[in-house]
Amino acid sequence: MNLTNFRFETDSDGIATLTWDMPGRSMNVITPEVMAELDQVVDKVASDDAIKGCVITSGKEAFSGGADLTMLQGLRDLYVKLAREKGEDVALKTFFDESRKLSQLYRKLETCGKPFAAAVHGVCLGGAFELALACQYRVVSDDASTRVGLPEIKVGLFPGAGGTQRVARLMQTGDALQMMFKGEQVKALPARNGGLVHAVVPRAELVQNARDWLKANPEAKAPWDDPKFKLPSNKVYSPAGMQIWPPANAIYRRETNDNYPAARAILSAVYEGLQMPIDIGLRIESRYFAKILRTKEAASMIRSLFVSMQELNKGARRPPDMPPSKLKRIGVVGAGFMGAGIAYVSANAGLEVVLIDRDMEAAEKGKAYSHKLVSDQIMKGRAKTADRDALLAKIKASADYADLKGCDLVVEAVFEDPKVKAEVIAKVEAVVGPRTIFGSNTSTLPITGLAAHSERPKNFIGIHFFSPVEKMLLVEIIMAKKTGKKALAMALDFVRAIKKTPIVVNDTRGFYANRCVGNYIREGHLMLMEGVPPAMIEAAGKQAGMPVGPLSLNDEVAVDLAWKVLKATKAQLGEGSVDPAQEKLLSEMVETHGRLGRKNKKGFYDYPEAGPKRLWPGLAELTKNKLDPELVDMQELQERLLVTQALEAARTYEEGVVTDPREADVGSIIGFGFAPYSGGTLSYIDNMGAAGFVKLCEKLAKKHGERFKPNRQLKRMAKTGESYYGTAEKKAAA
Repeated sequence: MNLTNFRFETDSDGIATLTWDMPGRSMNVITPEVMAELDQVVDKVASDDAIKGCVITSGKEAFSGGADLTMLQGLRDLYVKLAREKGEDVALKTFFDESRKLSQLYRKLETCGKPFAAAVHGVCLGGAFELALACQYRVVSDDASTRVGLPEIKVGLFPGAGGTQRVARLMQTGDALQMMFKGEQVKALPARNGGLVHAVVPRAELVQNARDWLKANPEAKAPWDDPKFKLPSNKVYSPAGMQIWPPANAIYRRETNDNYPAARAILSAVYEGLQMPIDIGLRIESRYFAKILRTKEAASMIRSLFVSMQELNKGARRPPDMPPSKLKRIGVVGAGFMGAGIAYVSANAGLEVVLIDRDMEAAEKGKAYSHKLVSDQIMKGRAKTADRDALLAKIKASADYADLKGCDLVVEAVFEDPKVKAEVIAKVEAVVGPRTIFGSNTSTLPITGLAAHSERPKNFIGIHFFSPVEKMLLVEIIMAKKTGKKALAMALDFVRAIKKTPIVVNDTRGFYANRCVGNYIREGHLMLMEGVPPAMIEAAGKQAGMPVGPLSLNDEVAVDLAWKVLKATKAQLGEGSVDPAQEKLLSEMVETHGRLGRKNKKGFYDYPEAGPKRLWPGLAELTKNKLDPELVDMQELQERLLVTQALEAARTYEEGVVTDPREADVGSIIGFGFAPYSGGTLSYIDNMGAAGFVKLCEKLAKKHGERFKPNRQLKRMAKTGESYYGTAEKKAAA
């Protein structure tokens, strides 16, 4: 055998060990080359009488993250090429045959006549876990890093190499569906208790445990290859089965609003496959997989949530001529909710943190937030007391700006007031060295205006975190007019160090994310003032694919904040810059009724101490308009809520605020939850086609006003047939 990605050796007992260790990679991934080599190994094990069985393990710190999704992208490109050159029938047949090769390989391994055992340490996900599932025995280490799972749903796909069929034959059907719908990563003990793996042992005993099992079970077969095999939840058409499938269908609808074809395919593949022998079930799964792989949802989600996100995380926007930043010590000024969160994620990444506030009491309170977060993890068994002590030792709470001396980077997270921020800038620059980079965590104030207060504008940059900092993945890096390359490089290195995803945008009021989010919230406000029932507004948001409705979102970010932003915008840009209906609504909510949002337990929703939140009945009295719910077009409500965000993204792109479609899309999904199935704001437009999107905008503008009027660049794209990604690819290739 000619193996590059594996090492193969056989012991004196006839037990082979296949060690997966791809050269030049930190993580093993499934590629065509890996598949070809594994095929050789299966043939060798099956044909060599001296080999009794084979252990598959990893030579790296983790087993494998699964398939290289660019391989699947290539399959889709092959289909498009063949359809153009040889016709749809040839393209479909080739695509189907190619897309199921991994599934067939695993079935070949499973039925070759010799048993295989998977010895797993670290993450084992997607196609790699499907490989383990095809082995007759699975043993995993008891290490905290060990996880198994099928997360394909998160990039618009579903398990296509036997996962839907084998998991549904190992676990109760409801549990199997839930695991695949959520893309959960399962820890070692729950995986064993759920029937996904057979044993959990210390890492040092992994391979020996697998060898011992193979020696003791030379004739082992997969349970579903036994003629007496019974499904864990009984047959689909049985009293037990009928307790599962009607609610499963209802849960699928509730959770996805039928926006995710891959989730529906999981349901169908399991439902149909469990009624058949395993080989037919695998073929059913392959047909659904081939269908899903050709959908625009899968293509868009793979591009945005896998390819683009990886590229951005690896520094796609980092100045190539700048050396790596040697970040060791950072300062955070402002120990409120945002500043405390920034201090926590920084210390958690191993950085020393100086947390400054007006007095020691406020600074210590900010540090206490880190104590609380790690204590919560300790209670859940995810951390130890020693971890908390080590993290807290990295945070120095202080009221003395002089303690910032020696910091590589200082991030201010004080109140959103230009005067307050100007004072902080002066105090910081008085004590730090000329090479220290200053980052402002502002959500709306233009960075260029703040940088005017700095004596070193080249070192001044915007670093906009999203709340809560410890949970939100996105960070907006904002370039002021005079921001230098060193500041950009250090900001990006900092974001990478704290394991967030950065997007780089140019300066404007609201930057990128808040402009789009602001439009979403405003559209909900205007619908309410038109007389649309609030429950329908919220339902439309969820059905369109947003995580929460616009009214609920406004409660989360604070209703009084929206009111302050509106007043500030009106003061700076004039009467025509705000919508009178929205102004009236927010004035009533904040000034008249004192409804500030979740923070004071009353906003568009009421938040009782016991029980779930519920829409405030008083909303009905805020407008004289009342629309008959029966006459409200839900499809149009959904279109309005998505189009207003996508159109704003298009405007920011034309203005040069966002300069890369990847950043617009990734930022919109992980920053404010824009319909992930669409691939993001600009993918939403590209998938519809500029001409179709412009037509929809013009229809909405005619009915609902100038805010839906398409911008000039979009109109030009509609005429020329251009797309955002097509243009960006041509530009990159030039």
